[in-house]
Amino acid sequence: MFHVFKPISNVLPDSSLLIAVGLIIGLLLKESGAHIIYSLDSHVFFLYLLPPIIFDAGYFMPNRALFENIDSVLLFAVVGTIWNCMAIGGSLLLLSSYGIFSMEFSTTEIFVFSALISAVDPVAVIAVFEEINVNEFIFVNVFGEALFNDGVTVVLYQMFKSFTLIGAENLKPIDYGAGVLSFFIVACGGALIGLIAAFIVSFVTKFTNKVRILAPVFIFVIPYMAYLSAEITSLSSIIAIAVCGMAMKQYVKGNITTAAANSVKYFIKMLAQSSETVIFMFLGLSTMSSNHYWDTAFVCATVAFCLIYRTIGVLVQCFILNKFRYKKFTKIDQLILSYGGLRGAIAFGLAMSIPETILARQMFITTTIVVIFFTVFLQGITIRPLVNYLNVETKDHRQATMTESVYNKYLDYMMSGVEDIAGQQGHYSLRDNFERFNAKILRPILMRNEKKKNFDASTIVRAYQKITLEDAMNLTKLQKRRYASIKQKMTAHPSLQQQHFQFLAAGENVDSLYALFSELLDRKLKEMNTNRATVETEGEDIQDDYMRQMTSASNSVSSVLL
Repeated sequence: MFHVFKPISNVLPDSSLLIAVGLIIGLLLKESGAHIIYSLDSHVFFLYLLPPIIFDAGYFMPNRALFENIDSVLLFAVVGTIWNCMAIGGSLLLLSSYGIFSMEFSTTEIFVFSALISAVDPVAVIAVFEEINVNEFIFVNVFGEALFNDGVTVVLYQMFKSFTLIGAENLKPIDYGAGVLSFFIVACGGALIGLIAAFIVSFVTKFTNKVRILAPVFIFVIPYMAYLSAEITSLSSIIAIAVCGMAMKQYVKGNITTAAANSVKYFIKMLAQSSETVIFMFLGLSTMSSNHYWDTAFVCATVAFCLIYRTIGVLVQCFILNKFRYKKFTKIDQLILSYGGLRGAIAFGLAMSIPETILARQMFITTTIVVIFFTVFLQGITIRPLVNYLNVETKDHRQATMTESVYNKYLDYMMSGVEDIAGQQGHYSLRDNFERFNAKILRPILMRNEKKKNFDASTIVRAYQKITLEDAMNLTKLQKRRYASIKQKMTAHPSLQQQHFQFLAAGENVDSLYALFSELLDRKLKEMNTNRATVETEGEDIQDDYMRQMTSASNSVSSVLL
C-alpha cells in the first residue's frame, strides 16, 4: 500500500512507515479511552516471529559474495559486536559512577543492556539497504554482519543475564572463563545443528518425487525444528536456522520442480514480510501504550555512544582489513558501514525479555525504543540522500549474459591454477576444492539424479522467449525516444520530412518491409510451436509458474488471430 504513494515511499523506509502506523493506531486507542497495554511478548517474538525473518535472510543470502567477504563479515560480527558491547557498557557505567543518571544499576545489569543495544538488526538493514539498491559488496558486509552478530548478541545477552541472576558478589573467576568458553560453544553448536538440519532436509527431499507436495513441507518444518532444537539445548538458534537456509538452498532446488521452487520462494518472502509488519507495528503500539521511564541523560548518552563506538569500530577494523585484502574498503564504504548500524526487532525483543528483577528495566526498554526510532527514522531516511550525494556505486540489476558467466567460470579455474602454481591457498583454491568435493560426494548423496528419456527443451525455449520479449520492450523504448528526436529534427528540417514521406510513398518499400517481418514472425511462431509439440511437459504439483501460463495464453490468442 505504501508503494502506491511514491513521494512517501521514496523518502521513508517501509520499517519507519510501519512504526508510524503503529504509533497512529496506538494514539487513536489511547485517545479513545482504551486502557490496554500492547506489548510484544518475548516468547512470541523469538519462537514465532523471528524464525521466518532469519530463515529468509539465510535462504536468499548470496553465498558466493558472503564467502568472498567472510573475513570482514566475521570480524564485524564477532569482534565489532564485542567491542560495541564492552565500550557502551563501560562508558555508561563510568558516567553512572558520577551520579549523572536518575536510576542506579549494577555492572552486570548495564552490560545486559549494552549487549542488546549492540545488535545490528537484519530486518532494518534489509528494509533500508534493499530499497536504496546499494552495491553487493557493501550490502553483503552490512547484512552478513547483521545476520551473524544477532547470534553473538544473544550469546552475550544470555551470558550477562546469567551473571545478573547469579549476582555480582557470587561470581568467581571460573564463571568468567565458563562464559567466554560458552560463547564459542553456543555459536559453533548452533552452526553444527544448522548443517545437520540442512543435510537432513536435502536428503529427505531427494525421495519426494512420488509425493511432491511433501517437499515444501519438509523445507519449512525441518529448519524450524533445527531452530527449536538449538533453543532447547541453549545453543544459538539464530545461527542454526540461518546456516540451515544457506546450506540447503542449492540442494533442495535441485530436488523439487520449478513450480514448487517458486512456491517456496514466495511463501518464505510472505512469512518474512508478515513477521516484519507485526514486529514494527507492535513497536509503534507499545510505544504509545506502555509505561515508560524517561532519563534524558541516559538516553542521550546511549545514542551518542552507539554512534561514536560504531564509527570507531568500523574505521579500526577496516584499517586492519585493508592491510590484507585485495578488495579494500574505501572511505565512502566505511562511512556507509558506520551509518548502516541500524537497530530494530532483535534489540526490542531482547529488551522485552529483561528480567523483572532488574530495577532499571523500564528505563532500558524506553532507551531501546528511542535508539530504534533514531536509527530507523533519522538514519534510515537520510541514508538514501547520503548514498546519492556520495555517488555510491549501486547494485547492477542487469543479468549476466551466457558469455560473461562462462568467462567468470573460466577466470575462477585460471586463478585457482595460478594459486596452485604459486603454492598458496586463497579463495579460488578453497572454492575449487569445495566444488570438487560437492560434485563428487555431496551432490550424489543429497540430490536426485534423474535420467530423462526425452530431452526437455522447454526451459530453453521459455528462456529464449523471455529474452526476446525483454529485447523487444527495450527496443520499443529506444525507438520511442529516437522517434521523438527524429520528429523534432524533421520539424526543424523540412527536407528530412519530405524524404520520409517519399520513402513511405514508394509502395515497394513498405511491401518489402512487411514481407520481411511477416516471414520472420511466421518462422518464429512455427519454431516455437514445433518445439512445444516435441517436448513432453511434466505434471506440476503446484500451478504457479506465471511465465508459462502467460506464454500459453498469449500463444492461444495469437493462434486465434492468425
